[in-house]
Amino acid sequence: MEHNQAAGQIDPEFTAYPLAELADAALATAAKLGASHADFRAERIRGQQIGLSDGNLETQFDSDDLGLAVRVIVDGTWGFASAVDLTTGAAARAAAEAVDVAKVAAAINTEPIELADEPAHGEVRWLSAYQVDPFGVSVSDKIALLADWTARLLGAAGVSHVDASLLQVKECKFYTDGATTALQQRVRVHPQLTAVAVGAGGRFDTMRTLAPPAGRGYEYLTGTGWDFDAELAEIPELLAAKLAAPSVQAGRYDLVIDPSNLFLTIHESIGHATELDRALGYEAAYAGTSFATFDKLGALQYGSSIMHVTGDRTAEHGLATIGYDDEGVAGQSWDLISGGVLTGYQLDRRIARLTGLGRSNGCSFADSPGHMPIQRMANVSLQPAPGGPSTSELIAGVTDGIYIVGDKSWSIDMQRYNFQFTGQRFFRIKNGQLAGQLRDVAYQATTTDFWNAMDAVGGPQTYVLGGAFNCGKGQPGQVAPVSHGCPSVVMRGIRILNTVEEAGA
Repeated sequence: MEHNQAAGQIDPEFTAYPLAELADAALATAAKLGASHADFRAERIRGQQIGLSDGNLETQFDSDDLGLAVRVIVDGTWGFASAVDLTTGAAARAAAEAVDVAKVAAAINTEPIELADEPAHGEVRWLSAYQVDPFGVSVSDKIALLADWTARLLGAAGVSHVDASLLQVKECKFYTDGATTALQQRVRVHPQLTAVAVGAGGRFDTMRTLAPPAGRGYEYLTGTGWDFDAELAEIPELLAAKLAAPSVQAGRYDLVIDPSNLFLTIHESIGHATELDRALGYEAAYAGTSFATFDKLGALQYGSSIMHVTGDRTAEHGLATIGYDDEGVAGQSWDLISGGVLTGYQLDRRIARLTGLGRSNGCSFADSPGHMPIQRMANVSLQPAPGGPSTSELIAGVTDGIYIVGDKSWSIDMQRYNFQFTGQRFFRIKNGQLAGQLRDVAYQATTTDFWNAMDAVGGPQTYVLGGAFNCGKGQPGQVAPVSHGCPSVVMRGIRILNTVEEAGA
């Protein structure tokens, strides 16, 4: 019987390692060898994935990444090394190797590394907001729950196949640079089901649950934070209507976009575009640079005047929420776009000092002890309108339009400017009323045209925190979890494509 670790307790298997002694050995060695800055991380990242197809177990595997990392600056040049054995000898060797790397790299470094100041936070502990550690729940119980959900869908008329999956991660981290020593743990889960319907003539379609991944524990699957029973009950009827729906007629429409779709548009057209290393051209190999270049700060009319977007490392249950980043910077919230104008970027300590923007806002993160931290995305969110309308009230204000729910495929160019997004469900809006579903819908725009077309923003009651486990960046590639909150919105006059017609063009 597996032990169900109580919420509020950092993994005792991780804290049993001599973390402070490892850090002391690494930092002392780095200082002795001439490093002007050194920081140390020890991490244990546990992952588990379970997947069922039509109720049959297809995937069940566990991962456990344990190691330490040392990062240094020697004569203005980065050095980095890691090890998989948590011993003082390995920590000292990693520090020496990091110094050697910096000395070798100095010959090709043309830009001395300096870090923005950060207050010393002393010894701190931080845990994410969850109730039940998913790794304390037996695998058989998890499989049984996914199988029950699958059976409910397969038992409904018209559902031919169901895929069900559950991703879980528990991330334990010890960081110190001598001024801040942070011991942290965060937990995240992502349950997902996809139903498939096959109609006459081999026509088929799919519908996926809208429940977003969340910085929560196993309680998320059993009624805290999302009503899975209600969602599973409505999918068969919605899927049947989608399968029988007519194909959209291409043209320009007013759109009401649900948070379950809009979060991804925020991620691609705002989240990545406001990473300052990308906007400065330091990041280009993985998904390109950004049209929102540094000279546009304070001047670019990113969107309409009702647009307010924040970067945030503190949102409860956010996937990018953390107490302290991988440079010892405390989590915080700040404006990226205010009144529709670009007013901020996402920063780490090096980029903050380089650009004269003052303090970092805590966006340094490595996805494993084997990788060096790079600038990574915070929870980037569109804020709701205080006292604003409900989704149904937004729909009531549209005469000729489409209501878009759920994310599916997307495409965006290498400057985060020209894009195309599809969705899970599309509903025709006629004279303020929903008038059945549509198929084959995609919306296309440039980033600034799209956000300047935002005519109305829903109230807090429409706000949902969406997100993804697998945001990619860097070379070698790293993945990071990130959330994006948003309300429902109204966009006027957006170009709609018929994806079938486009594919055949």
